[in-house]
Amino acid sequence: MKRNRLSSRKRISADATELSRLAIGLADSGSRLEDLFWQERLGELIDRVFQDGTEEDFTGSLDRLFDANPAAHDGLADLIEAHAESGVVASNGQEFDVLLIATPVLAWSRFSIPAATIPKSTLHTLKVHLGAHVCSAGARLSLADYLYSPDQLPHSFVETWQLMRRLGSAALSGTDLVTDASTMPETNRFLSDTRYLLGALVVPRGKALFRWNEADRCTRESVLREWVRQGGPALESLLTGCSYQPLLADAYHAACRSADSASRPYSVSASVAFLQDALGLTPEKLRAVVGGFHDQRLEEYRIGFGPRDGEAIHHGVVWPLLGAEDENSEISGEIETALRKAGVKEIVVLDQRFPYEFCDDCGAPLYPNVEGETVHAEMPEENSSSSPTLH
Repeated sequence: MKRNRLSSRKRISADATELSRLAIGLADSGSRLEDLFWQERLGELIDRVFQDGTEEDFTGSLDRLFDANPAAHDGLADLIEAHAESGVVASNGQEFDVLLIATPVLAWSRFSIPAATIPKSTLHTLKVHLGAHVCSAGARLSLADYLYSPDQLPHSFVETWQLMRRLGSAALSGTDLVTDASTMPETNRFLSDTRYLLGALVVPRGKALFRWNEADRCTRESVLREWVRQGGPALESLLTGCSYQPLLADAYHAACRSADSASRPYSVSASVAFLQDALGLTPEKLRAVVGGFHDQRLEEYRIGFGPRDGEAIHHGVVWPLLGAEDENSEISGEIETALRKAGVKEIVVLDQRFPYEFCDDCGAPLYPNVEGETVHAEMPEENSSSSPTLH
């Protein structure tokens, strides 16, 4: 699993040092029983660090392991994520499992994609449909009354854990989480972006969390179909002026990663639809130019869109690498598939390497053109005032 490298190299605490030692033990384990031995001790320490709220212990340990022991780094990161999004709580003498969940929604619009407080009636409707079609029969569900943008999600492991605990407490008490919209960061305006419903599931210890965990042979695919069909319309009032595609609710980190992956082809189809709407350029009249952008390694592909009979680049899409993807992955083939599915027939995939650079003046990505140069994506002047920021 690809991780973002952390930069701290200062002296680390005793807890961070112990996290590293235990993570190395887990990485070197030779049996399932030994795995459980290390995982139990790591779990106890991770929970204590969460209680103390010392995020720097996590980041310090992960930073030290990044180069020294990548397997230990990834194992530790996975366990920290697991304990950030789930836990065990006691109520009235009974233990319950708590899981922080996210329900992503892909959206695009020529206007702003809303991120705002969810009215009580809409929240209730969404909760009913998630409970009926996604959650297990015995699960209690609490939702936060806010439609989050990626910029507004928790920024740290500790913040994620704190949100899981608050939502879990709300689920146990049969309430929802009221958020203070005034404390939410501003979100950037993009043509296509993701919005998230956040919530928590609480079940008696060891019981099923989702419909597909139960014994009626329900699958993730069938759950998604019902959620889109029944719950999808309830999102319309939250996403006025947007085209949108609901995704499947899942554990918080898994749902966010699924959304990151699904948003890449979605942004391609959104861009084609946008150019047709804004400029009258049907997919057959477009050319897409694809290039790989490198720093120390391949970081991302960028796709420049322009008229098939010209050299201009009117719009661009960034296709980042995710997880374990690298130069050996068949990413360019995935991009071509997404472009052809959107109706684009003229696709130029450039072999040359482009430097991982941005505009010095405005910080925007530069996109490849058919001549093998990197340029600003510029809408025709008469359309530029209504053009959203490129994503």
